[in-house]
Amino acid sequence: MNFQDFLKYVPNIIPFELPAVSSHLKMAPKERIEGLKNLDVDALTPRMAGVMMLFYPKNNKTHLVLIVRNTYEGVHSAQIAFPGGKYENEDFNYENTALRETYEEIGVEKEKIEIIKHFSPMYIPPSNFLVHPFLGIAKEELAFYPDIREVAGIIELPLDVFLEDDIIMDARLSTSYGANILVPAFNIQNHVVWGATAMILSELRDVLKAVFEAKN
Repeated sequence: MNFQDFLKYVPNIIPFELPAVSSHLKMAPKERIEGLKNLDVDALTPRMAGVMMLFYPKNNKTHLVLIVRNTYEGVHSAQIAFPGGKYENEDFNYENTALRETYEEIGVEKEKIEIIKHFSPMYIPPSNFLVHPFLGIAKEELAFYPDIREVAGIIELPLDVFLEDDIIMDARLSTSYGANILVPAFNIQNHVVWGATAMILSELRDVLKAVFEAKN
């Protein structure tokens, strides 16, 4: 999608009612579904995080940036993720967390990003994080400067590809829920994107599809 066309939809995204769990469930491992329906996050006293779903123009086409996390000893090693990370006291709010971490991880200054909408928080059981996703827009082409300590690679995903149905797949993986289980996932540039990132992407995708269809 042409980026200027994408910007015309932004005013309709802002008031859109978020589907939340109904979207998350589409990409949730079946072992997690019951837990999502009856989740009492407050009782778990989770750590907080903010992530950025950042759209920007590249060759006049709308793109979404994702990162490949470095390999390390941890539950999210080598996974595909949004730029983002843990809330720090100096952030004051989760929006600032997402902006700060986006700069630290991929080198995009906060002044270049306009926050459009706070999407539904996502609880991640293995790490006990409650992640707050933010939809952001940069109106100019971006250069990325990944932090080599945290980021192994950058994925620039065209919006048109993100909206295609054939990027959704079932993948057999070993997860915190069990070994060699079948999970719903996105096939993004030959990366299997599953778990919390896929569930957040699912809500983003549902919202965009609904807004685009309503305006046409």
